[in-house]
Amino acid sequence: MIAPPSSAHAALSIEHVSAHFGGLTAIADMTFTVDDGELVSLIGPNGAGKTTAFNVITGFLKPTQGEVRYRGISLSGLKSHEVANLGLVRTFQKTSVFGANTVFDNVLIGVHRHGTSSVWGTLLALPRVREEERRLREEAWEILDFVGLAKRAGELGGALPYGDQRLLEVAVALAARPTLLLLDEPVSGMNASETISFINLLGKIRQRGVTVLLVEHDMHLVMNVSDRVVVLNYGKIIAEGAPAEIQRNPEVVRAYLGQGVKRA
Repeated sequence: MIAPPSSAHAALSIEHVSAHFGGLTAIADMTFTVDDGELVSLIGPNGAGKTTAFNVITGFLKPTQGEVRYRGISLSGLKSHEVANLGLVRTFQKTSVFGANTVFDNVLIGVHRHGTSSVWGTLLALPRVREEERRLREEAWEILDFVGLAKRAGELGGALPYGDQRLLEVAVALAARPTLLLLDEPVSGMNASETISFINLLGKIRQRGVTVLLVEHDMHLVMNVSDRVVVLNYGKIIAEGAPAEIQRNPEVVRAYLGQGVKRA
């Protein structure tokens, strides 16, 4: 097994994290890192603790023990929006777009979190405010073009095909200007051609210098895009390594991949 990156160079460091719900252990002593610029996938059977791990990392859930650090900063006690302000931005297993708003407005809402105008400045339509609004709208258009949704800008988010709703959720996440993007099953519901397009989009996101932590059941995607793979089973890490190494790991095959590993 290859050695995990040194925590001295890690963007994200999960250190002996556990999470319990009553008598149920969702995560047990989880430790791994994500280096700057890496794409690391977190895989495992349903109920293995993957989404719980995302919730702990992004401040939606307080761990029972352990610590999460991002670029040396402890995330302990931070609320989810404070974690996002540090550059850790996530998508969700179920789509969370604003269905009654247009595709463009979904992304514009996202970029507005970086606006600096006051309420009074907006109401008075000051020149500085108008210029900022112009720049934010340009940014929203650029993001829509980047993910391939510019032609659907005027459609309602909730009216999009499911695969495009997943893309829109990624676009809204990118509007938050992440330095670490956490993607929770982003190709769920996508067909084969949409998944291939998403693989290409992941490559472009990484070219922008964004680090990625991915939870995904599509093993073809995982094995083709990951630098490293971390495998969870019953809340415990049972393997970590390069994709080819994970595919050959007997414990991983028994716990999760099964015969499908040969087609991954």
